[in-house]
Amino acid sequence: MKATFFWRVLLLVGLVLLPAGLWAEEGWISLFNGKDLTGWKANLYPESFKVVDGTIRAHATAASSHLFYVGTGKPDEARFKNFELKLIARGETNANSGVFIHTDTSTRDASHHLAKGYEIQLNSTEKEKRKTGSLYAIVDLAKSPVDESKWFEVYIKVEGKRIEIKLNGKTTVDYTEPPNAERPPERKGRLLDPQGGSIALQGHDPGSVFYFKDIKIRRLP
Repeated sequence: MKATFFWRVLLLVGLVLLPAGLWAEEGWISLFNGKDLTGWKANLYPESFKVVDGTIRAHATAASSHLFYVGTGKPDEARFKNFELKLIARGETNANSGVFIHTDTSTRDASHHLAKGYEIQLNSTEKEKRKTGSLYAIVDLAKSPVDESKWFEVYIKVEGKRIEIKLNGKTTVDYTEPPNAERPPERKGRLLDPQGGSIALQGHDPGSVFYFKDIKIRRLP
């Protein structure tokens, strides 16, 4: 009895002395184990995604492909409505990629671009004028705020109709989707889904390589 009481007291003292930063991790779920693609599935060309040195490498082998978080297959496990998502990314020279939210596997053209949801742009190419940190075709940045050749943090928050994007802690987008938002016909699915949607990483083209690690998500009420 005395030993049990001692360990209980020790545990309580340890919890009280925990650094405040550790409490901030409460509720975060890791989506990538750093070893293999368990919990992830490509919609096309699965060879476009590999685990290299503890990271997910996105390098399209043909047309655009996307790697979806699918979890263990439980109902709604991989459907996210209100959430915070954070990950660490890095691109090779002249590379294009993106992170999709509120999406699904449906495509809209021969290049297999996703038909639904929003894209958080990652881009260090000269050809594509929408730069890293953009909410693609909604709030676009003309200049990247980061050096994509070095690891940088991407933070995405969706709460109600509001979408926030931060790179290395700096806000690049704070956008609220208006009621009855109108999109051009080719992007009619660029909307938040009332039921939420999937998270996906983009393999943009055979000339682009991006790496992802430390992928975590926290659901919000």
